[in-house]
Amino acid sequence: MNASRPAKILLIEDEAKTARAVINGLKAEGFAPAWAETGEDGFFLLNSDHFDVVVLDWMLPGRSGLEVLKTVRARDSKTPVLLLTARDALEDRVAGLDSGADDYLVKPFALAELAARLRALLRRATTDTPAEEKPTHWHLADLNIDLTVRRVTRAGRVIDLTPREFELLIQLFRNAGRIVSRETLAREVWQETRRATPLDNVIDVHIARLRRKIDEGFASRLIHTVRGVGFVLREEPGT
Repeated sequence: MNASRPAKILLIEDEAKTARAVINGLKAEGFAPAWAETGEDGFFLLNSDHFDVVVLDWMLPGRSGLEVLKTVRARDSKTPVLLLTARDALEDRVAGLDSGADDYLVKPFALAELAARLRALLRRATTDTPAEEKPTHWHLADLNIDLTVRRVTRAGRVIDLTPREFELLIQLFRNAGRIVSRETLAREVWQETRRATPLDNVIDVHIARLRRKIDEGFASRLIHTVRGVGFVLREEPGT
Protein backbone atom coordinates (compact mmCIF):
# COMPACT_ATOMS: atom_id res chain seq x y z
CA MET A 1 0.00 0.00 0.00
CA ASN A 2 1.22 3.48 -0.86
CA ALA A 3 1.25 5.57 2.32
CA SER A 4 0.33 8.68 0.30
CA ARG A 5 -3.15 7.39 -0.55
CA PRO A 6 -6.02 5.98 1.52
CA ALA A 7 -6.23 2.20 1.72
CA LYS A 8 -8.65 0.83 -0.85
CA ILE A 9 -11.20 -1.53 0.67
CA LEU A 10 -13.60 -3.70 -1.36
CA LEU A 11 -16.82 -4.55 0.49
CA ILE A 12 -18.80 -7.48 -0.94
CA GLU A 13 -22.14 -7.33 0.88
CA ASP A 14 -25.68 -7.93 -0.43
CA GLU A 15 -27.58 -6.09 2.32
CA ALA A 16 -27.82 -2.51 1.08
CA LYS A 17 -28.53 -0.98 4.51
CA THR A 18 -25.52 -2.69 6.06
CA ALA A 19 -23.33 -1.84 3.06
CA ARG A 20 -24.22 1.87 3.17
CA ALA A 21 -23.47 2.05 6.89
CA VAL A 22 -20.13 0.29 6.43
CA ILE A 23 -19.14 2.41 3.42
CA ASN A 24 -19.95 5.65 5.26
CA GLY A 25 -18.11 4.44 8.36
CA LEU A 26 -15.02 3.46 6.40
CA LYS A 27 -14.95 6.82 4.62
CA ALA A 28 -15.13 8.55 8.00
CA GLU A 29 -12.15 6.44 9.14
CA GLY A 30 -10.09 7.59 6.17
CA PHE A 31 -10.42 4.53 3.91
CA ALA A 32 -11.37 4.52 0.23
CA PRO A 33 -14.14 1.89 0.05
CA ALA A 34 -15.94 0.39 -2.93
CA TRP A 35 -19.07 -1.76 -2.79
CA ALA A 36 -20.04 -4.88 -4.71
CA GLU A 37 -23.50 -6.35 -4.06
CA THR A 38 -22.74 -9.87 -5.35
CA GLY A 39 -19.76 -12.15 -5.66
CA GLU A 40 -19.80 -11.72 -9.42
CA ASP A 41 -19.67 -7.93 -9.08
CA GLY A 42 -16.83 -8.35 -6.61
CA PHE A 43 -14.84 -10.46 -9.06
CA PHE A 44 -15.33 -7.80 -11.73
CA LEU A 45 -13.96 -5.08 -9.45
CA LEU A 46 -11.05 -7.24 -8.34
CA ASN A 47 -10.14 -7.86 -11.97
CA SER A 48 -10.35 -4.19 -12.90
CA ASP A 49 -8.68 -2.56 -9.89
CA HIS A 50 -6.31 -3.20 -6.98
CA PHE A 51 -7.62 -3.35 -3.41
CA ASP A 52 -5.62 -3.46 -0.20
CA VAL A 53 -8.21 -5.49 1.75
CA VAL A 54 -11.42 -7.34 0.84
CA VAL A 55 -14.32 -7.37 3.34
CA LEU A 56 -16.53 -10.30 2.38
CA ASP A 57 -19.98 -11.26 3.67
CA TRP A 58 -20.47 -15.00 4.22
CA MET A 59 -24.18 -15.13 3.29
CA LEU A 60 -24.26 -13.87 -0.30
CA PRO A 61 -26.98 -14.72 -2.82
CA GLY A 62 -25.92 -17.28 -5.41
CA ARG A 63 -22.38 -18.26 -4.56
CA SER A 64 -21.69 -18.05 -0.84
CA GLY A 65 -18.94 -15.93 0.60
CA LEU A 66 -16.85 -19.05 1.19
CA GLU A 67 -17.12 -20.01 -2.48
CA VAL A 68 -16.10 -16.50 -3.45
CA LEU A 69 -13.23 -16.62 -0.96
CA LYS A 70 -11.89 -19.91 -2.33
CA THR A 71 -11.97 -18.52 -5.87
CA VAL A 72 -10.20 -15.33 -4.78
CA ARG A 73 -7.53 -17.38 -2.97
CA ALA A 74 -7.00 -19.61 -6.00
CA ARG A 75 -6.05 -16.50 -7.98
CA ASP A 76 -4.54 -14.25 -5.29
CA SER A 77 -3.04 -15.60 -2.09
CA LYS A 78 -1.75 -12.26 -0.81
CA THR A 79 -4.65 -9.78 -0.51
CA PRO A 80 -6.01 -9.87 3.07
CA VAL A 81 -9.65 -10.95 3.36
CA LEU A 82 -11.86 -10.22 6.38
CA LEU A 83 -14.98 -12.38 6.57
CA LEU A 84 -18.22 -10.92 7.93
CA THR A 85 -20.55 -13.53 9.38
CA ALA A 86 -23.49 -14.04 11.70
CA ARG A 87 -22.12 -17.54 12.40
CA ASP A 88 -20.34 -17.60 15.76
CA ALA A 89 -19.78 -21.33 16.22
CA LEU A 90 -16.16 -22.49 16.38
CA GLU A 91 -16.60 -24.86 13.44
CA ASP A 92 -17.83 -21.97 11.29
CA ARG A 93 -14.84 -19.84 12.22
CA VAL A 94 -12.49 -22.70 11.42
CA ALA A 95 -14.25 -23.27 8.07
CA GLY A 96 -13.79 -19.60 7.17
CA LEU A 97 -10.13 -19.58 8.14
CA ASP A 98 -9.44 -22.86 6.35
CA SER A 99 -11.01 -21.38 3.22
CA GLY A 100 -8.42 -18.58 3.28
CA ALA A 101 -9.83 -15.76 5.42
CA ASP A 102 -7.26 -13.76 7.38
CA ASP A 103 -9.74 -12.49 9.96
CA TYR A 104 -13.44 -12.66 10.77
CA LEU A 105 -15.95 -10.38 12.44
CA VAL A 106 -19.29 -11.56 13.80
CA LYS A 107 -22.43 -9.56 13.04
CA PRO A 108 -23.63 -7.30 14.51
CA PHE A 109 -20.37 -5.42 14.90
CA ALA A 110 -19.18 -1.92 15.74
CA LEU A 111 -17.75 0.06 12.83
CA ALA A 112 -14.88 1.14 15.06
CA GLU A 113 -13.88 -2.50 15.55
CA LEU A 114 -14.08 -3.19 11.80
CA ALA A 115 -11.82 -0.20 11.13
CA ALA A 116 -9.36 -1.34 13.80
CA ARG A 117 -9.20 -4.84 12.32
CA LEU A 118 -8.65 -3.42 8.84
CA ARG A 119 -5.78 -1.28 10.09
CA ALA A 120 -4.27 -4.37 11.74
CA LEU A 121 -4.52 -6.33 8.47
CA LEU A 122 -2.91 -3.46 6.59
CA ARG A 123 -0.04 -3.30 9.08
CA ARG A 124 0.60 -6.99 8.58
CA ALA A 125 0.38 -6.75 4.79
CA THR A 126 2.78 -3.84 4.38
CA THR A 127 6.34 -3.02 5.36
CA ASP A 128 6.23 0.59 6.48
CA THR A 129 9.30 0.69 8.73
CA PRO A 130 12.42 1.91 6.90
CA ALA A 131 14.76 -0.94 5.98
CA GLU A 132 17.66 0.52 7.95
CA GLU A 133 15.67 0.25 11.19
CA LYS A 134 15.31 -3.54 11.01
CA PRO A 135 16.87 -6.55 9.31
CA THR A 136 15.55 -7.45 5.90
CA HIS A 137 16.48 -11.14 5.99
CA TRP A 138 15.97 -13.65 8.79
CA HIS A 139 17.00 -17.29 8.81
CA LEU A 140 16.91 -20.32 11.07
CA ALA A 141 18.44 -23.57 9.85
CA ASP A 142 17.29 -23.77 6.21
CA LEU A 143 14.26 -21.49 6.72
CA ASN A 144 14.65 -17.98 5.29
CA ILE A 145 12.45 -14.87 5.27
CA ASP A 146 13.01 -11.88 2.96
CA LEU A 147 11.03 -9.08 4.60
CA THR A 148 11.46 -6.70 1.66
CA VAL A 149 9.29 -8.88 -0.58
CA ARG A 150 7.58 -10.97 2.16
CA ARG A 151 9.09 -14.15 0.70
CA VAL A 152 9.54 -17.34 2.72
CA THR A 153 11.70 -20.25 1.56
CA ARG A 154 12.92 -23.45 3.12
CA ALA A 155 15.82 -25.32 1.55
CA GLY A 156 15.28 -23.16 -1.52
CA ARG A 157 11.59 -24.07 -1.82
CA VAL A 158 9.18 -21.10 -1.85
CA ILE A 159 6.48 -21.42 0.83
CA ASP A 160 3.26 -19.54 0.09
CA LEU A 161 1.74 -18.06 3.26
CA THR A 162 -1.38 -16.00 3.88
CA PRO A 163 -0.81 -12.59 5.54
CA ARG A 164 -1.96 -14.03 8.89
CA GLU A 165 0.39 -17.01 8.63
CA PHE A 166 3.25 -14.69 7.67
CA GLU A 167 2.63 -12.51 10.73
CA LEU A 168 2.53 -15.59 12.97
CA LEU A 169 5.86 -16.74 11.57
CA ILE A 170 7.34 -13.27 12.13
CA GLN A 171 6.27 -13.37 15.80
CA LEU A 172 7.90 -16.78 16.21
CA PHE A 173 11.08 -15.59 14.45
CA ARG A 174 11.32 -12.51 16.66
CA ASN A 175 11.34 -14.86 19.67
CA ALA A 176 13.28 -17.76 18.14
CA GLY A 177 14.27 -20.22 20.84
CA ARG A 178 11.80 -18.69 23.31
CA ILE A 179 8.22 -19.73 24.01
CA VAL A 180 5.54 -17.44 22.56
CA SER A 181 2.28 -17.69 24.49
CA ARG A 182 -1.20 -17.68 22.99
CA GLU A 183 -1.81 -14.44 24.88
CA THR A 184 1.10 -12.83 23.04
CA LEU A 185 -0.12 -14.07 19.66
CA ALA A 186 -3.66 -12.89 20.39
CA ARG A 187 -2.35 -9.44 21.29
CA GLU A 188 0.28 -9.02 18.57
CA VAL A 189 -1.35 -10.79 15.61
CA TRP A 190 -5.09 -10.58 16.30
CA GLN A 191 -4.94 -7.29 18.23
CA GLU A 192 -7.02 -8.84 21.02
CA THR A 193 -6.45 -7.56 24.55
CA ARG A 194 -8.38 -10.29 26.34
CA ARG A 195 -8.02 -14.03 26.02
CA ALA A 196 -11.00 -16.19 25.05
CA THR A 197 -11.14 -19.94 24.50
CA PRO A 198 -12.57 -19.65 20.93
CA LEU A 199 -9.61 -17.43 19.95
CA ASP A 200 -7.21 -19.94 21.49
CA ASN A 201 -8.69 -22.57 19.18
CA VAL A 202 -8.40 -20.26 16.16
CA ILE A 203 -4.74 -19.63 17.00
CA ASP A 204 -4.16 -23.39 17.21
CA VAL A 205 -5.77 -23.88 13.77
CA HIS A 206 -3.52 -21.23 12.23
CA ILE A 207 -0.40 -22.65 13.88
CA ALA A 208 -1.29 -26.14 12.62
CA ARG A 209 -1.65 -24.82 9.07
CA LEU A 210 1.62 -22.90 9.36
CA ARG A 211 3.42 -25.96 10.74
CA ARG A 212 2.24 -28.10 7.83
CA LYS A 213 3.60 -25.59 5.34
CA ILE A 214 6.92 -25.07 7.15
CA ASP A 215 7.75 -28.55 8.44
CA GLU A 216 6.10 -31.21 6.27
CA GLY A 217 8.59 -32.96 4.02
CA PHE A 218 11.69 -31.84 5.94
CA ALA A 219 13.94 -33.86 8.22
CA SER A 220 13.95 -31.35 11.06
CA ARG A 221 10.93 -29.74 12.70
CA LEU A 222 11.06 -26.01 13.45
CA ILE A 223 7.64 -25.13 14.94
CA HIS A 224 6.92 -26.83 18.25
CA THR A 225 4.01 -26.77 20.69
CA VAL A 226 4.79 -26.48 24.39
CA ARG A 227 1.67 -28.01 25.89
CA GLY A 228 -0.33 -25.61 28.02
CA VAL A 229 2.14 -22.76 27.43
CA GLY A 230 2.51 -21.77 23.77
CA PHE A 231 4.78 -22.28 20.77
CA VAL A 232 8.49 -22.04 19.99
CA LEU A 233 10.55 -21.81 16.81
CA ARG A 234 13.74 -23.85 17.07
CA GLU A 235 15.55 -26.57 15.17
CA GLU A 236 15.06 -30.12 16.42
CA PRO A 237 15.69 -33.39 14.59
CA GLY A 238 12.59 -35.04 13.17
CA THR A 239 11.38 -38.27 14.68
